[in-house]
Amino acid sequence: MRIVCLDLEGVLVPEIWIEFAARAGIAELRRTTRDEPDYDRLMKFRLDALARHGLGLPDIQRTIAAMGPLPGARAFLDALRETYQVVILSDTFYEFAHPLMRQLGWPTLFCHSLSVDDGGRVTDYHLRMPDQKRQAVRRFHELNFKVVAAGDSYNDTAMLGEADGGILFCPPENVVREFPQYPVVRDYDGLRTEIDRAFARAAA
Repeated sequence: MRIVCLDLEGVLVPEIWIEFAARAGIAELRRTTRDEPDYDRLMKFRLDALARHGLGLPDIQRTIAAMGPLPGARAFLDALRETYQVVILSDTFYEFAHPLMRQLGWPTLFCHSLSVDDGGRVTDYHLRMPDQKRQAVRRFHELNFKVVAAGDSYNDTAMLGEADGGILFCPPENVVREFPQYPVVRDYDGLRTEIDRAFARAAA
């Protein structure tokens, strides 16, 4: 009874906000959870920036429609699901993720939602629940699952700490420095090796 919990952006797909910032030519929107540990502060900053530049959900969705998973992500995920249950725990939004989930073979996704007005302007965001990544791992433990988790950003570290094993995948150096207790991997072969090792340790 083993579950792998993976972050979405930075692990399986590119960072949506970074891609959108590049296509829209708005450098300030490159700021992500790799830079800002306070998610509420980050989202309020993003919503304010979108409003100031007159951009809405349709603009972001056009960027997402042109994106695809990271190279090798679909094959990695398919192979992983032959051995483990896999759940994507993400701080993205269902309104963003749909086309990406199709390209990844519809894995299970827990994330958040947006409020959007009739003109397509994003007016607010709604957390599925506070601290959802850590809480999901806790609930899986209560269901008698062993859990290994992987992510790349500040907002993943609570999930990694709650899991039976935590792994950083292609993290920025600031996250590596602040969380030296987690192994760091830079490709999917390395990630699969660390996942298998973590479950072996948890079973010992």
